[in-house]
This record gives sequence, structure tokens and C-alpha cells, in this order.
Amino acid sequence: LIFQHCLSSSPTQQVYSGLWRGREVIIKCSIEEALKADNHPDSVPRRDVVLFDKPTRGTSMDEFKEMLLNFLKSNLGDQPSLAALVSRIIAMADVNRDGKVSLAEAKSIWALLQLNEFLLLLSLHEKEHTSKLLGHCGDLYVTEKIPHTSLYGVAIPPFLQSLLPSVAHQIIHQWFAPAWPRRAKIAIGLLEFVEEIFHGTYGSFYICEASPGNVGYNDKYDFKMVNLRKVATEMTVRGFLKGRRCEQNADCTYGQDCTAPCDKLLKQCKGEVVQPNLAKVCGLLQDYLLYGAPLELKEDLQKQLRTCMTLSGLASQMEVHHSLVLNNLKTLLWKKISNTKYS
Repeated sequence: LIFQHCLSSSPTQQVYSGLWRGREVIIKCSIEEALKADNHPDSVPRRDVVLFDKPTRGTSMDEFKEMLLNFLKSNLGDQPSLAALVSRIIAMADVNRDGKVSLAEAKSIWALLQLNEFLLLLSLHEKEHTSKLLGHCGDLYVTEKIPHTSLYGVAIPPFLQSLLPSVAHQIIHQWFAPAWPRRAKIAIGLLEFVEEIFHGTYGSFYICEASPGNVGYNDKYDFKMVNLRKVATEMTVRGFLKGRRCEQNADCTYGQDCTAPCDKLLKQCKGEVVQPNLAKVCGLLQDYLLYGAPLELKEDLQKQLRTCMTLSGLASQMEVHHSLVLNNLKTLLWKKISNTKYS
């Protein structure tokens, strides 16, 4: 494994580009939970936590499986599919493929599961909208490199973002963005990802920062979620909101934009996030899809995106309306690019 370039300026986020078995990869290790660290200065990095303290010597295989199941239940909720995920973790822990999990192997996989992004990579691997996990050692893990790490194909450097007016951002994005049919294909993948994390195999997840820099695509224009550190499980968000004191809605915000209403009378956060993933994603896709869209499609597309952006996260509205809006949008885009070279 060859380390090449450091991709992070934060001491709590060790991220490197590198080479492994002749392919470009991303190497990550001991990443602090970014949502907590970035947005809650009061949460001090947990230097006192010893990563490799569990399981302890003498733990049986059945006890370790029970440990894993309880851990997954507390992080993903009590899902019927968790037993299958435990089996997958056990198989992954057996690095030397001898059919047994040694104490060192068990400690290594346990340490990795404490990293939010690693847990999400395991939970959301099925539809290939996340980076492929290629290998791990201790609390270090390696994923495939996503060639395009911004929705628009180019990311404006952070030091320029604040200097350039929003109009300049828009022009740069439009200039470098893929052709419209390619954007439509990427957008369909992003909508499928939203579908996947809404009551998915391992529970529900929230995108807590929907921005072009957190989503990307590969050379075939298949959508890839670049930054899983901005995604949180429903259990994590609910745990954060439960009993939280507040004066206004902003006090009930997890990450950048997972906001719940503040009950002004009780001065406590309610448990439901106001804006669902789909509404956030449609806000992201509005400029992305309307620019250069085929004329015969533009009006209908604009109307559907506008409807989508007004969706509420309240449970009474979610189920049927959410699925209907999402499927209508996917169908509209797919009809336009199916049976062409872009599909």
C-alpha cells in the first residue's frame, strides 16, 4: 500500500490518496465523527478512547456476535436484516480466510465499526452508490477512488468560494458540467440513492449537508456519494434531538441542515426532521438539471422539481407522496435518455 498525497487539513481526519495493487485508492484512518466535530465545538475529540479495547480476551464467538448485533441495533435501529449484516461483518473480519476470527481480527473490525463512515459503507453497499470498500487493517481502511468528486465535474477551491460572487460560481459550474443527458443519468442515480436510504435494508438515513461537493460520479456517469461523513443514521439524529433544549429551530440542527422544529412552549426539540432528503436533493438538482434541458421537457421538469422542493418531512406526508414525487421525476428523466447512447 503506497501513500501518495494528504487530502485533509484536519488532524482528526486522516485521508490520503494512494496506490494499492496497481489501482488508485483513497486511504482513511481514525476519522473523528465529522458532524459532531464540525458543528459542535463543545464535543472534544475523544483522545481518551482506546480503539482496540474490545472484545476482551476470553470472549466467545457467540458473545462477539451478540456484541455486534446490539451495537448495530443501537446505531441502525432494530431491523430484521441485521443478522445478515452481522454475518457479513464476521466474514470480513476473517482477514486471513482461515474460517476463524482471532482476537486481533475481532478487535480490528470492532475499532472500524466505531467510525461512522465505515459503518455506513457497510450498510449502503448494495446498490453501489457509495465507494467500494477494498480492504482494511487495524483502524485503517481503503476505498476505491471516485474520479469526479463534485456534481459539476469541478470543485471550486475553498479559498476562491468566498471571493467569487454566486453568479461566477454558476458560470463556472455550467462551463465544466457534463452534457445534459449525462447529468440526467447522474441525477437518476442520486434519486435512487435517496430511495435506498429512505426505509432501506438497514433503516433510514439522513443527508445532513446536501451540497455539490459531497456528491460525484465515476467515468461511466454513475452517481457516487463522495462524502458519507455528511450522512447520519436516523437513530443518531433522533438520539441527538431527544430531550434537547432549544429556543429556536436552529438549536435543533444536527450537522449542517438536519433541522427539527423547536417546541417553543416546552423549549424542547421535536423528533422529526423538517426537510426530507428528497426536498434537499431536488434543491441541489434544480440548477443542475434546468440548465441546458431539452425545451420540450423544461417546463414539466421545473414544475416537478418545485413540487419536490416543497415536500415536508412530517410523517403524515412522507410515505406515498414522497415515493410518487420521486418516481415521477425519475420516469421523466429516464424517458428522455433511455434508448440513447447515454443510458
